[in-house]
Amino acid sequence: MKNRELAKIFEKWADILEFKGDNPYHIRAYRNAARIINDLTEDIEVLAKEGKLTSIPGIGQRLQAKILEFLKTGKIEEFEKIKREVPDTIFTLLDIPGVGPKTVKLLYENLGVRSLEDLKRVIENGKIYSLPGFRQKKVEKIRKGIELLEKSRGRILLGVAVFIVDRIVEQLKSHSAVEKISVAGSTRRMKETVGDIDILATGKNLEIIEAFVSLPNVREILWKGTKKATVIVEEGEQVDLRVTEPECYGAALQYFTGSRAHNIHLRTICVKNGLKLNEYGLFKGDERIAGKTEEEIYSALGMDTPPPEIREDTGEIEAALEHKLPALLEDKHIKGDLHIHSNWSDGASTIEELIDEALKRGYKYIAITDHSKSLKVASGLSEEDLLRRNYEIDKWNEKLNGKLVLLKGTEVDILPDGSLDYDDEILKQLDFVVASIHSRFNRDNTDRILKAMENPYVNVIGHPTGRIIGSRDPYPLDMEKVMEKAVETGTALELNCYYDRLDLKDTNCRLAKRYGVKISLGTDSHHRDHMWMMKLGVGTARRGWLERKDVINTYTLKKLKEFVLRKRKLFGVL
Repeated sequence: MKNRELAKIFEKWADILEFKGDNPYHIRAYRNAARIINDLTEDIEVLAKEGKLTSIPGIGQRLQAKILEFLKTGKIEEFEKIKREVPDTIFTLLDIPGVGPKTVKLLYENLGVRSLEDLKRVIENGKIYSLPGFRQKKVEKIRKGIELLEKSRGRILLGVAVFIVDRIVEQLKSHSAVEKISVAGSTRRMKETVGDIDILATGKNLEIIEAFVSLPNVREILWKGTKKATVIVEEGEQVDLRVTEPECYGAALQYFTGSRAHNIHLRTICVKNGLKLNEYGLFKGDERIAGKTEEEIYSALGMDTPPPEIREDTGEIEAALEHKLPALLEDKHIKGDLHIHSNWSDGASTIEELIDEALKRGYKYIAITDHSKSLKVASGLSEEDLLRRNYEIDKWNEKLNGKLVLLKGTEVDILPDGSLDYDDEILKQLDFVVASIHSRFNRDNTDRILKAMENPYVNVIGHPTGRIIGSRDPYPLDMEKVMEKAVETGTALELNCYYDRLDLKDTNCRLAKRYGVKISLGTDSHHRDHMWMMKLGVGTARRGWLERKDVINTYTLKKLKEFVLRKRKLFGVL
């Protein structure tokens, strides 16, 4: 797909304009275009061929012309021209989380910083402090950004990996040569970032390999053998396909799925029992005693089969041996999405479009949680606009007649002192309230969250740690105090399913389970196409050992309303 290439061009275009000090309106237009195009699930090339570019919200005629030029020629002449007006080195520096074009311009023009190594040097020798506004806190933020960048290099966000691998598996599974096919590796374990994208198949080797390297999204073939092939797909990521014999398929799937620690622990158990385990099977001497399926292997070792997501050697092997594995949350248990933005605030989809997507997903309810008034950058709603939006929701609920219920919600800002962006008179008119922090990430925010949870109308704390994977570290937070207060006040914590958040992360989900904290899954969708990311949230919840009973999205509508009312009763406001 050309989507990511175009999104990168428009993002770079915005960076260049900001570096040059251009009109903020132009900068914002290109940034919005980059975000919208990157989030599309449809191929923009297909949309263009069908004459549907006009249907993409936020993409006007001028941008449409640029898109068509790129699709026709592979470049945009205006962009190529403006790119020549700035040094290439700014793009390397702009990859650093938290470092924007204005900062890069200062570093470039005053200290001659043209590379990551230059930047490290001026930090170490202290010259960076000679720049206006570059005090210790800002420099420390830049230093941490460099660490984040270097740590994340070569890692792929789970959402990107899942999108790529699901497409490939879907394309290949109906091929006549394929008997079985599965994603493997850390993608199957649903880790938040992935090193390699691995796929395993069995069937007619050569035909499967040829089908794989001939897929329409393959950009380059790095290796093609009789049992393995490696390609670069259009998104620029590497994908490996291995083809194994049917009698080895389960063993190979187990081998290429489990973490290193999980597999070492498993092999240790095998050695103690006089067995040998590898990607070809479980052996007693020279005899293969299991290998066709994963279940066959674990069963031969006297174990239940641990779900792929928890194969990290964090207690799952012991639980499997004792037949005490948890019954983890499944996609089919989810009855609704509890964090969605419409075009009333900064979302790109209308309420009608969100309804259509929710019905396709078989949901019973969704919460429309547009931003509150203080978040002006996200077109937060004034009290009057919120009430007008609620009126539209009421009309839709009448029309839907129970097929789907829209919950009147908000993502209300938690202000610096812990108070909320709407007063209680407004909040009590809503069905569901998510309270989130969107500012002052470099301070300990425990006090803000604790105070917000004491509000009787707050049902969920949104993206509780504020992290953006690979771009922004979590803000300081006493997670145990937050967990205790959540239980005390009957407030859920969100597992934000958006692909670069996944916040709460898996380890905090497991901590929440120990405390008895309820978890709410919300995709934080700003377009109907984002709602697929519920899959990422479910995968993260499973990594955190969460079960159906731990997640409020599994509740019936009646039970969800009882959850909301229980807190209000607790605080005596009913």
